[in-house]
Amino acid sequence: MSYDFVVVGAGIVGLSTAYSLIHKYPDSKIIIIEKEETFSKHQSGNNSNVIHSGIYYKPGSSKAINCKKGYNLLLKFLKKYNIPHEICGKLIVANSHDEINELMVLFEKGKKNGLKGLKILESEQIKNYEPYVNGLKAIHVPQAGITDYKLVSKKIYEILKDKGVKFSFNTKVLNIKSESGFNRVFTDLSEEIRGNYIVNVAGLYSDKLAKMNFKIDYKIIPFRGEYYNLKPSASHLVKNLIYPVPNPNFPFLGVHFTRRINNSIESGPNAVFAFSREGYKMSIINLKELF
Repeated sequence: MSYDFVVVGAGIVGLSTAYSLIHKYPDSKIIIIEKEETFSKHQSGNNSNVIHSGIYYKPGSSKAINCKKGYNLLLKFLKKYNIPHEICGKLIVANSHDEINELMVLFEKGKKNGLKGLKILESEQIKNYEPYVNGLKAIHVPQAGITDYKLVSKKIYEILKDKGVKFSFNTKVLNIKSESGFNRVFTDLSEEIRGNYIVNVAGLYSDKLAKMNFKIDYKIIPFRGEYYNLKPSASHLVKNLIYPVPNPNFPFLGVHFTRRINNSIESGPNAVFAFSREGYKMSIINLKELF
């Protein structure tokens, strides 16, 4: 079983990687290996489904450049395949004078990252966008939006199947060995998979996979994000997306309100240390991973 590209991980990044490869190299043989029974079972299917603008990233950084590039590619894809989405805009709200200082830093970052139409809103102007929000100041980010990344993943999966990309679900990678000219991938199935290139997009286990071939100093430390759904009777309180000013001491955006594409409203996520890499509930504990 020999392939030009072996992609490990069928989340939205793995699917998108294969999508780009098959368009750039249409005659190539590609296989996607996934330990779950289907695609997008983890981060891709457990997020707030927001289309981010790139306002938070350091201007000129890889994150800023690629977020803007990805934003444009995503919108093009959503429109082409009529996937539900809406560019509804969002507010980032400051509730203290310290937060106002951080808000202005974000505003300057956004302008340097090429975001057009950013506005600083005073307290009363906030009500024009979100009537039930109280704050001292806010940034209105018109580029932010919402979609459903499970639907995006499903469409990419269908395209890849039509293009002849092979999928091997319920397949766990046990080891990878590089030899002159090719790579050998050993799985819990009996057949060995060979590939000219291995693309590691294994999400929460990508560091473990990388260590099979390289010495790396990185380790994934899992945090679980918990969400609440607002009752339908309270859904009128949130029009679109409402974010706090992120605390610069933490690598999180803070608990926010998100209108989903079906018009339900969720609040979250927090950031709780998880007792397992895939510990989506407090009761899920993997002692080996926890140690």
